[in-house]
Amino acid sequence: MASVIPVIFILAIVLGLMACGYLFVPKGTNQTTIRAAIMLTLASCYLMWMVTYMAQLHPLITPYRSTKAGESL
Repeated sequence: MASVIPVIFILAIVLGLMACGYLFVPKGTNQTTIRAAIMLTLASCYLMWMVTYMAQLHPLITPYRSTKAGESL
């Protein structure tokens, strides 16, 4: 259960940054494009971080140590 807390915490931060990006973009002809770029960038960074974090917590292949005689660490 402890592994879910950082994911939700970072999600809240990213959602806050998305709201700031939506509200504080200056008006103009490219306002929609800038908003979309900011939100897609934040969403992509969050997804990449979350996948990497979860892959480190729950690896698909478990690490193992070789037990050959004479091998040192």
